[in-house]
Amino acid sequence: MSVLAQIEQWPADNAVSLVVNGDGAIVAEHGDTQRVYPLASVTKLLSTYAFLIALEEEAITLEDPAGPDGSTVHHLLAHTAGYDFDSTTIRYAVGTKRGYSNTGFEVLAEHLEKETGMSFSEYAQEAVFAPLGMSNTEIAGSCAKDGLSNAADLALFAAELLNPTLVAVETMQDATRVHFENLAGILPGYGRQNPNDWGLGFEIRSTKNPHWTGQNHPATTFGHFGQSGTFLWVDPEHRLACVTLTDKPFGQWAVEVWAPFNESVINAKKCYSEKYHSNDA
Repeated sequence: MSVLAQIEQWPADNAVSLVVNGDGAIVAEHGDTQRVYPLASVTKLLSTYAFLIALEEEAITLEDPAGPDGSTVHHLLAHTAGYDFDSTTIRYAVGTKRGYSNTGFEVLAEHLEKETGMSFSEYAQEAVFAPLGMSNTEIAGSCAKDGLSNAADLALFAAELLNPTLVAVETMQDATRVHFENLAGILPGYGRQNPNDWGLGFEIRSTKNPHWTGQNHPATTFGHFGQSGTFLWVDPEHRLACVTLTDKPFGQWAVEVWAPFNESVINAKKCYSEKYHSNDA
């Protein structure tokens, strides 16, 4: 059985997984790559990229005040503005904890809309989806959790994350390093992490344990998972990315199978060696 075929054993009616290499090519896939799934919080990856483009275009800046008093775009992107998970309740003082928040991203989208005069979904379409040819992707509501896409489109996006063309390489490098270091916080589904490292919109694996990626993943691995049973990670050291979508909501089943699955994807990189950089074998 191929590595990706493990998804057949998962308690989902529909599932798809694919691997993208450092050249942006799909080197393995299993399942219907055209089926559209709700992404839940994987939406934040798409929204993050739109925010990064807006930063480069100087439509917004990291220093812009946004959110609670003392909070900026920088705090909102890095989940340190103090918001509750899914409400405007302020739980922490700005910059003191990693308070993962859908609300923070939604406030960020409102700020971008105010500065550009465009709806966030329109901005993401023009800035990200259209240029990458992601014709089956949209944000149909909250920029934090209401994305819809298929694996084929997300493979294009994963290739962009590995080889940025819409933003500068330096922008991606900055977005995928830890911002506001040494902050503890709750990683939904996996409990308290200290530190609970995050970049600008991207979750960074770092030393988190337990975690949805594998123990063999480099600390620099970044990405996101969603409560709809979805995830996308990028391993910049092995130059590999994996997109996996299911229609089974996240739960204990995912905690049990995702990490071993993702470990096996990294372990199988030698199987892809002829299809991507030979020095990664």
